[in-house]
Amino acid sequence: MMHLTALRRAEQEHVLTPRLETPFHDRLAALSETNDWYSWAGYKAPHSIFDTELEYFAIRSTAALFDISPMVKYRIRGADAARYLNRLTLRDVAKLGIGRVHYTAWCDDHGHVLDDGTLFRLATDDFRLCCQERHLPWLLDSAGGFSVEISEETAEIAAVALQGPTAFAVLEAAGFDGVETLKPFQLAEFPHAGGSVTISRTGFTGDLGYELFAPATAALSLWDRLWVAGSGVGLKAIGYDALNRARIEAGFIVANADFVTAEAALRADRERFPDEIGLDWLVDPEKAFFNGRDAILRARAKDTLKHVLVGLEIEGNIPAEGAIVYHRGKKEVGLVTAAIWSPLAKRNIAIATLSRPFGSRITDNLWVEIYAMRELQYQKLMKRARVVPRPFVKLDRRSANPPGRF
Repeated sequence: MMHLTALRRAEQEHVLTPRLETPFHDRLAALSETNDWYSWAGYKAPHSIFDTELEYFAIRSTAALFDISPMVKYRIRGADAARYLNRLTLRDVAKLGIGRVHYTAWCDDHGHVLDDGTLFRLATDDFRLCCQERHLPWLLDSAGGFSVEISEETAEIAAVALQGPTAFAVLEAAGFDGVETLKPFQLAEFPHAGGSVTISRTGFTGDLGYELFAPATAALSLWDRLWVAGSGVGLKAIGYDALNRARIEAGFIVANADFVTAEAALRADRERFPDEIGLDWLVDPEKAFFNGRDAILRARAKDTLKHVLVGLEIEGNIPAEGAIVYHRGKKEVGLVTAAIWSPLAKRNIAIATLSRPFGSRITDNLWVEIYAMRELQYQKLMKRARVVPRPFVKLDRRSANPPGRF
């Protein structure tokens, strides 16, 4: 009877709390002026906090705090952890030093991308894998024959991104002594609240930035420590809409936004090889066998790749989000997946997936079809587009060593 009562109580709590709250939610809710929330991996997350435009400029002009706790986090430990991850992911894990981070991706046996993310090497046999989608059953199934322990720690580990030109100044003022020695894609442990916080020089904005990971129980004290330290250098809390603008400028892609993961694809023609979404540089064909290796190399050898992900510069200043791309204004050749007018680059930019050879060998005479609202009526606009390199914006301060205080 007691078990049944507890079960019913848990069911009621689940219904009353349709979205989980992150360890930082109380601080975000107190700051929120827009009350504009969305669901991220089952968590309540802000589209914006006070004003998307001003939040974007906080990233580029001062510093911004963005709650990344809903990001899926796996802890992978054991004597075979490195060998297991090398079998799983595209890059050579043997080249990833202790206290380092690298961006990577992983595929199914057919060579189609399941997800991308960051791999943190915390110790010789201790890793943290961060990604967009949940993969625990697949990770466990892939662990057969390896001496490895795999667990999800999304709920237990709070994480926040600190991004912008004054990000280092915030950490310095917060008393994280030695953080100035962190180079891009390097991490270290720092004392906090009787325990420790892991700080890595990483981010998703293309700017000077850091990501901080701490036990959920220490989340609010960590936020307060950063918030007080950043009061003199313009620190602001931001939502995803502002972050999204910055990541587009940086040319970064988002799973199930700019490409459909192999697990989520309902149709075979939606699956993508790494080469088809700009991740060919991650593939290390010289290392030992890894998931999808033969299929990826076979597609390259036979030149059967069908798509290419490109950066576009579009005439005018109306963002082309969701626009169809045409060749010579007639033949449909692709789709824009992300687009903004870039305040920093002063260009109308976009990320798009095109059918080969368009965007690879054929890069001229491309057009996008934009529907713009004019006096309460949509007007069809055909605008010229050209393929341009990513990132659209490249900031020296992102990789400056030591980091600037600005």
